[in-house]
Amino acid sequence: MLKKYNYTLTDEAIKATIDSVKANLSNWKTKEIYSDCLGMVDLTTLNGTDTPTKVKALVEKVNKSKELYPYAPYPASICVYPNFSKTIKDTLTAEGVHITVVSGCFPASQSYLEVKVLESKMAVENGANEVDIVLAHNAFLDGDYAECAREISEIKKTVGDAHLKVILESGSLPTTQDIALASFIAMEAGADFIKTSTGKTSPAATPEAAVVMCECIKAYYNATGKKIGFKPAGGIVTCDDAALFYGIVDTILGKEWLNKEMFRFGASRMANNLLTEIVGTEVKYY
Repeated sequence: MLKKYNYTLTDEAIKATIDSVKANLSNWKTKEIYSDCLGMVDLTTLNGTDTPTKVKALVEKVNKSKELYPYAPYPASICVYPNFSKTIKDTLTAEGVHITVVSGCFPASQSYLEVKVLESKMAVENGANEVDIVLAHNAFLDGDYAECAREISEIKKTVGDAHLKVILESGSLPTTQDIALASFIAMEAGADFIKTSTGKTSPAATPEAAVVMCECIKAYYNATGKKIGFKPAGGIVTCDDAALFYGIVDTILGKEWLNKEMFRFGASRMANNLLTEIVGTEVKYY
């Protein structure tokens, strides 16, 4: 599959891209770009202690954020476990904010496909319009790439028009070539986005994984004309982190990807830091 898409990226080339972005990081460290980044955040709560009350409180913060910070955008979506999709649907009034769920037996993806499909189906029926699933590593690491693709394809058929983001859990893949292979498998099988990490393992999002995945998205687009979105997630906290990943996307994919339809951050802790830069005083709202 790497040959099919003319993927020849070396570790040296990956490093050179990262070094170049870092050398020019000031280009992306602006209040305007920080505002754009905030509007690309999937504001997330994925804790074992989440309750309907806690989820409602987070949604209400989003609903009321314009009253306190009128010049700051809403986040792109609110991301929760699938059983809270209706909680968000019944509470959310902020215009344009999507309902995202993690599904498919997140974060390990270790269960029957029928269970993963049903969980995703129920989440969409209860209001989710974006579904994040994890690549089946039990199949991928055994070399059963057809089974990986089948799972993604079956879930995509089930969620229909809802956006499907496939999490590669890139930090658990042995090589950058494995990250590339997983990217192409996910895109061919129907992913609308590819995402680095669950945030539940270490390492999570890395610049190296971002470069590989963006180069794969570019190669896939060149071959098919289909645009696939990119979502780095996990361990992204500072405004410098935001600028770095934004710079990687800008450098490789260009301006057409620099919007919430094609680029997301799974970076809830970063939201307050971005707000602080936008407003000019310390913010601890989210």
